[in-house]
Amino acid sequence: MRRVPLSLVFGAIALAYLAVGAAATLWLSQHLARPWWALAIVLAVLAPLLIYHVQRAFAPMHSLFRALTGSVASYRDGDYSISFHWPGKGDLGELVASHNRLGDTLREQRLSLVQRELLLDTMVQNTPVAMLLIDPSRRIVHGNLAARKMLGEGKRLEGQDFDELMRSAPAPMQDAFERGGDGMFSIGDVEDEGIYHLSRRVFRLNGRAHELVLLRELTSELRRQEVQTWKKVIRVISHELNNSLAPIASLAHSGAELVRRGQYEKLPTALNTIEDRARHLEGFIRDYARFAKLPAPRLEPIEWSRFVEQLRSQVHFAFEGEHSEAIARVDVAQLEQCLINLLKNAHESGSAADEVRLQLRRIQEGWRIDILDRGTGMNEAVLANALLPFYSTKRNGTGLGLALAREIAEAHGGRIALLNREGGGLCVSMVLPD
Repeated sequence: MRRVPLSLVFGAIALAYLAVGAAATLWLSQHLARPWWALAIVLAVLAPLLIYHVQRAFAPMHSLFRALTGSVASYRDGDYSISFHWPGKGDLGELVASHNRLGDTLREQRLSLVQRELLLDTMVQNTPVAMLLIDPSRRIVHGNLAARKMLGEGKRLEGQDFDELMRSAPAPMQDAFERGGDGMFSIGDVEDEGIYHLSRRVFRLNGRAHELVLLRELTSELRRQEVQTWKKVIRVISHELNNSLAPIASLAHSGAELVRRGQYEKLPTALNTIEDRARHLEGFIRDYARFAKLPAPRLEPIEWSRFVEQLRSQVHFAFEGEHSEAIARVDVAQLEQCLINLLKNAHESGSAADEVRLQLRRIQEGWRIDILDRGTGMNEAVLANALLPFYSTKRNGTGLGLALAREIAEAHGGRIALLNREGGGLCVSMVLPD
């Protein structure tokens, strides 16, 4: 059954009351001494009835408006389960239908959001990385299961003061946080040592600065890598020792035979070869010792222009830089040796000498130094391993040049990266903080 529009109902009621009022006024005016009393009596009787019927006619619409107002309040509180039925069509029917579609959309979005939040919480809680979210007042907003196990003996950490929690943490962990930034630290003795990596990031949440702290245990992973590294070291050293000691032993025996036979004219050649192999072995061991005993950098101020000129006196390269007069704080000896090695590698890459360049640029976090060449570049396998100690593609290489460069960059608080250039060649990029 179709619902009659309210406008027609209201019009019919009004016409009916006008007709009745006119008839009653006419009849009363014929029987009363004062005709205007008839109009007053009719209005006094019919006006309340008219108001009553109008209110009855508009009552469903008023109820609908109250319900819509209540549903908006429910949406504001997160309840999207409300829907309405309006039998009529027209503007009110379209309003109710639009409201119901809005509720359906909000319910679907809320369900999707809840599912994503559940998935994210499951991932955060089950990751082996300890995660802490700290608000600007240094209170812990969230700590996952790994963080509770590492820092709270399995208890909840939310609401605790982070600085107070750190006072009861092991001293190496406290030192790592006091140094600021990312870093690694170890807890325990040699026999029971745990190695951890600390990562800290600051971001804005709801307009306020929060800090995300990540603590990851690397002990087992580093132990595996350590074993593999030692195996590689032993192979490299054994190979190099055999390549030098075997010829030395053979030539020493040959020299003894030459002396016994009195053939002294051939003896200098054998001795010279022994000397060359011994010096090569000495250099090989010296390089390893330098890598193993790299001291902490002694930072001192130096002008880039002066530093670049010192480099140019030892190796040829083209220079590009807009801040050559600026001051940097570096360990001059370490950085100089690092860049000399990188520039020599660029010259040995097959690049033309005039294509070997050093670029110096000021960036937001400090300085960027790029060593560029137009050599053969590196394939993906070499790029992935080139910075590892003892990895070399050269026949007589020790695999320490790039590893030593990375060690020096990281000791300065910076980093180093390798990438192939468009058009051929390699870019070794080093970033150093102020």
